[in-house]
Amino acid sequence: MQKYTAEFLGTFMLVFLGTGAVTVAAGSTLTIGLAFGLAITVSAYAFGGISGGHFNPAVTTAMLINRRISGRDAIWYIVAQVLGATAASAIMKLFVGGLGLATNQLGQTDFPKISTGLAFLVEALVTFLFLLVILNVTSDRHGNGDFAGLTIGVTLGFLIIVALNLTGGSLNPARSFGPAVFAGGSALSHLWLYIVAPEVGAILAAFVGRMMGSED
Repeated sequence: MQKYTAEFLGTFMLVFLGTGAVTVAAGSTLTIGLAFGLAITVSAYAFGGISGGHFNPAVTTAMLINRRISGRDAIWYIVAQVLGATAASAIMKLFVGGLGLATNQLGQTDFPKISTGLAFLVEALVTFLFLLVILNVTSDRHGNGDFAGLTIGVTLGFLIIVALNLTGGSLNPARSFGPAVFAGGSALSHLWLYIVAPEVGAILAAFVGRMMGSED
């Protein structure tokens, strides 16, 4: 239960701080990217020693493919991640409503400016790059555990900055699930893309990472 609780709390922290920068703080692109990046860094150092610090179903999928986690743990990790993101979005909705802002604007991800095909490519690509960094920096063979959390956070921040105006920069099915459930609308109808595309990127990264020697 400690591992699953750590995954819940880490994902909660990520979604709460990241979407809070979007909604409550009304941050710029740079602010939002830094908020998500630093949130994952803080969560990694705070809870990563307990669970490995996935906080993202796509990360768990890649770790499962490369046998760094069991199938049973993978299922419960993903359940904990989705619950953490949903709880964070529920609280954020209360905060947004308390400020008198629109409660259907919760930092949800969507792609109103581009086509579905391009949005799928964006999310799959940025997730692939993100997972490739994670798999290599946490590798027992050539990784760097001391700086893994910082490296992962910086990578996530920059990738979100690039993707923000295209797809909202999810890279994480749980991060998109929480806000979409409460915001509804097109964010909910497009949720499938934010589940499938990151998983495709993660699967590709798992095999490319293995090819590059990330696994024993």
